[in-house]
Amino acid sequence: MANKEKNTEVTLLDMGRIDYAEAWEYQKQLFDRILEAKKKEARTENFLLFCEHPHVYTLGKSGDRSNLLVSDKWLEAHGIAFYQTDRGGDITYHGPGQVVGYPVFDLDNFDLSVKEFVFDIETILIRVIKRYGLHGARIERATGVWIDALIPGKERKIAAIGMRIQNKVSMHGFALNVNTNLEYFSYINPCGFQDKGVTSLQKELQREVETSAVKKAIIEEFETIFEARLKA
Repeated sequence: MANKEKNTEVTLLDMGRIDYAEAWEYQKQLFDRILEAKKKEARTENFLLFCEHPHVYTLGKSGDRSNLLVSDKWLEAHGIAFYQTDRGGDITYHGPGQVVGYPVFDLDNFDLSVKEFVFDIETILIRVIKRYGLHGARIERATGVWIDALIPGKERKIAAIGMRIQNKVSMHGFALNVNTNLEYFSYINPCGFQDKGVTSLQKELQREVETSAVKKAIIEEFETIFEARLKA
């Protein structure tokens, strides 16, 4: 049910480096709070959480565990966590040098369908990497942002998206590879794909990129695309 009063203000929180489970639990609290407000037809809030995780692999609810190519023992020996999550999508990696964003939004505040919301997140990330001279694009049935998307065998994902959306309220989100160590993707079939690569801003530009500048660009594009006001 749509809210009587729409709220396009977004509370911004940068959680820094945080364990995946801790960030997930915090998202759930916000998510449940918004759902409860919607039930009462009250004004709902929106949040954008930034963070970076220690090494972790996460598997979506419909993902295939066989896309994790190493054993639990190997993960333990290398200090890498693993979580089966309630988001969409298959397996992905999070780690240092990655900008992770969790938009916990009430889509009704922005008059968006689920499909439009995911499309807008992709648009934001495409516009962010364009600021660095990179052309990002979509691939049909492969959510996220890709470089050389139309060149078979050359496609490489620079940003992954996996979300949970219930009653038009979102959680989980996107991960943009900035200065990410891409070696960790070699131990999985990223997002279930065996024939497509991954990349980062650092790899494409052949230089390290300031993550604070990337976050600033993401914030600006969120405000433009969603016609929202982000506040700390």
